[in-house]
Parts: sequence; structure tokens; C-alpha cells
Amino acid sequence: MRIKLAYGKDGLDVDVPDANIAKVLRMKAARPVADIETAIAQALENPIGTMPLRKLAAGKRNAVVVITDVTRPTPNHLILPPILRAIEDTGILRKDITILIATGTHEPNEGETLRAMVGDDVYAHYTIVNHRSDDAKEVCFIGTTKALSRVSVNRHYLDADLKILTGLIEPHFMAGFSGGRKLICPGIVASETVHSMHSPKFLEDARSKNGAIPGNPFHDEISEVARMAGGADLILNVTIDEEKRITGIFAGDLFKAHEAGVAFVSSLCIDTIDREADVVVTTNSGYPLDLNFYQTVKGMVSALDIVRPGGTIIIASRCEKGVGSIAFIDLLEAFTTPEAFMKMILAPGFFKSEQWEVEELCKAVMKVRVMVYTEGIPAEKLSRYGVTPIASVEDGIAQCLKDYGPSARIAVIPKGPYVVARVG
Repeated sequence: MRIKLAYGKDGLDVDVPDANIAKVLRMKAARPVADIETAIAQALENPIGTMPLRKLAAGKRNAVVVITDVTRPTPNHLILPPILRAIEDTGILRKDITILIATGTHEPNEGETLRAMVGDDVYAHYTIVNHRSDDAKEVCFIGTTKALSRVSVNRHYLDADLKILTGLIEPHFMAGFSGGRKLICPGIVASETVHSMHSPKFLEDARSKNGAIPGNPFHDEISEVARMAGGADLILNVTIDEEKRITGIFAGDLFKAHEAGVAFVSSLCIDTIDREADVVVTTNSGYPLDLNFYQTVKGMVSALDIVRPGGTIIIASRCEKGVGSIAFIDLLEAFTTPEAFMKMILAPGFFKSEQWEVEELCKAVMKVRVMVYTEGIPAEKLSRYGVTPIASVEDGIAQCLKDYGPSARIAVIPKGPYVVARVG
């Protein structure tokens, strides 16, 4: 069977033997929103669990609108203009509106990258600020969570009269689902706070996983941080389909609107297979999620629930921007075995930036063999990171059939972590 995998901007066609395919796991179809501007206007006028934007903004001097960065496929260029017009219609001047990019610990989004993210008009006429998690002047300490995480939040957000979060709701390999509270934490908090959220205390808990929110300690912690930061006057989160078209718009209360969006996404993104496969062929959902190896770890972890111990995950990820941040690369360059890495990070008092992504990588390579097809990272470099580079997805499949026998079961997830894959 010829299957198109989400890979970079153009996709990747691969051949998978028909006799070996146990199942191709996909999102269910949803009708795209036909008139996005009208739908957003209606959502702002009839939000979930709170007052309309025009009432929330009454008497406010200024506003901040938080958006996701380039590593997320949120259609900022579509959702920002109607939100900004609605804010200005309430009497808040354009000069008093700040668009804050929730970079977390990622690099700032600037120049043509930023223009493409927000659109020409917004780029030219609005104040846009990148959150910088390591800049002490940009954040303010506001307290400590019950789990003793020190919380510092971006000053632009704390100082704004009207606080609006945008974002995308999709499965997330730690928080259960993205969107909502994640725009505050880790989006606009200090690196110290990000580090605490991503410590083994939370990530080694089996409940911190893809597609799960009730009882998820990672979700609970970032939700507490969001409340400490004053929450949000209103959120506007969207959902998208496999073609990245908007399928749902959820505006309103920080938690109630997000909960409604999660329920909608859950009805579409969960797909099941009758039993574990020997091999899972997957992706990191293509551009922009597969820009680097750092993000690609999400695709590996998202496939773990449906591959047998000792099996293989084959992941195709373009990695146009290479490996990732310097801190992430430094950890990988020192990588020896996953067991040694886990022993190191579990030692009392140990912590290094970006260790959480290597920790998640360890979860994958400690259970299965991970094969990676990419054009963005040399094979000799990849092979030092605990994974096996392959010349093509077909070569990886051929090796698996040799290792596991000609009747090996292969599952395919063309859109990677957009699908919550389960056995059942």
C-alpha cells in the first residue's frame, strides 16, 4: 500500500507491504469552518462560561494577546485579525495592544518567520513581543505552587488589563492536550519555572501522557500556575484537521472553553488497534512540528502505546532546522545509554535545561528500537543519539521484516502525534 506520510511541507510517499498492515490510524474527519471571521466574531459574542469580549473589555486601558510560536501549526494569521478588530471595537487603542509570543524556552520568532506567522497587516501595524524566558527583566516572581515550583511570569502579561490567550488544542505528549493553560505555562514563564514543570517529579508519572487530562500531574501543575498568573479574561482556541484547516473555535473561560475543545478533539483524534504491533511507522505531523529532532521526540513517544516491547518505531521527520537548541544538543552529545541518563537526572539536585526532551527520548528507546528517516541531520550524528538512522522508510521496514519475520504486524500513523493511538 502506498501511504502519504506528513513530512516537511510536501509529505512523503512510502510503500508498506499490504500483507503486513495491521491498521492505518487516522483522525476522524470534521467539517472545516466555512467563514472563519464570522465564526470568531460569534464566539467572542457568545463565549463559553464567561461574558462577551465587549463586556470583559469595558473600561480596560490596554490588552495583551498571547499566541503560539512557529513550532505550533496554529493559524495565527487567520485568527488574529478578527480578535484584534474586536478588541479595538471595545475602545482599546491599537497602540495599547501587545501581541505576546509564547516561546517558552524556544528561540524568538523574528523577521520573515514572524511575518508568515501573523500575516503582513498584523506584522506591520501591531506591537509584537517575543517572550524571553531567560531575561530576568522580562519576568516577575509571583509565588510558589503547592509542589514547590517557583513561578515567574512575563511582565507584559501581568501588567495588562485585558488578558487574552489564543492557541491550538491538539494531543500533547505530557500535558494530555495543548492549548488553554499551556499558553501561560510553559509559554510565558521564566526558564526556572519551565524547568520545574519538566522535572522527573512530573514526567516520570505515568499519568503525564498523550490524550489524558484527569489526574495528569503535569496538567494540574501548569493549571495552578495559570491561576496564579491571574488566569485569562478570555481564551480563543481552535482545532484543526489533518490538512490544518480550522474545524472548531472555542472561546470563553480559560478552563471551560478549553474543556469543550478537548472534548471535541478527543471525539476525533483517538483511534485504536486490536493489539500491539511489531512495528509502528509514524511521523511528527510534518511542518512545522518536524522542524527539528527536539520536536520529533513527540512523535516517538506518541506511538509507544501501540508497539510491543522490543518492537520498532520508524519515524519520518524532515528536521529542516537540525537537532534543536544548544542545550539539547549538549545533552545529546554527552548521551551514552538511556539508563545512564535516567540515573543522572534522577540524582537529587540535578537539573539541566532541555533534559526533559531527552528524558522522553529515553522512554522511547528503553522500550523499543527507534529508526529515524530525515534529510536534515547526518546519519553519523543521529546514531549518537540512541536512535538508528535509515536511508528510507522502506529500508527500515525491510530490516524489521528480516528481524521479526515476514508476518510482522505494522501499524501506520501518517499524522503522528495528532492521533492518540490506543490498544483496545
